[in-house]
Amino acid sequence: MFPATLFDYNGVLVDDEHVHLEAYRDVLGPLGVSLSERDYWDRYLGYDDVGAFRAILTDLGRAPSEGYVRDLVERKRPHYLARARSGLTAFAGAAELMRERARVGAVAIVSGALHDEIELGLAVLGVTDLVSAIVSAESTKRSKPDPEGYLLGIDALAKTVGLENAKRALVIEDSIAGVEAAKGAGLACVAVGHSYPLADLERAGADLVVATLAEITDDALRSLYQRVTA
Repeated sequence: MFPATLFDYNGVLVDDEHVHLEAYRDVLGPLGVSLSERDYWDRYLGYDDVGAFRAILTDLGRAPSEGYVRDLVERKRPHYLARARSGLTAFAGAAELMRERARVGAVAIVSGALHDEIELGLAVLGVTDLVSAIVSAESTKRSKPDPEGYLLGIDALAKTVGLENAKRALVIEDSIAGVEAAKGAGLACVAVGHSYPLADLERAGADLVVATLAEITDDALRSLYQRVTA
């Protein structure tokens, strides 16, 4: 069985992409920038805040400086937190799956979300005490699909379970960029179809694709572990 688990956050544990979209609009609207729901889902979903703001403005023919992009990220932070506090929705089975995986081994988060956003969601789920480490947007220089976040996740898990076990951790993702990042770090990856079609996640390289978290059972993971370690 996989000795540890690295969970993505947005789209895996909490259904908050609509919260992010509205928070982006809160910041971009006063700048005269309109962000459609289709563009957000089709073009910017896999980015962290830095990557999304940079890509949105670049697509509009602007050349934002690094400092300006960082300023926009900080402007977005309170909008997201305020909207999330008023109604953050967890995916069915998210807390239960985290508890099941924590009974097996160490659990950590690797996400492009900001640290305080992740902490808020974990508190809503009631699983803060289960998480041994958080790798957030502030922890990395490059967002998914770059594997940096998952390599840092391996380093964090190694402090608890040892490096060899950390390298055999399971990743649970929902995005194409996330799957590519996990595989780039040499990790086994289960992708849940909360955000993308299952076929797209499979093409991205996921080792197992499921429609819901309820399908990530001990039997399914045992079979997957035997397959990826054969």
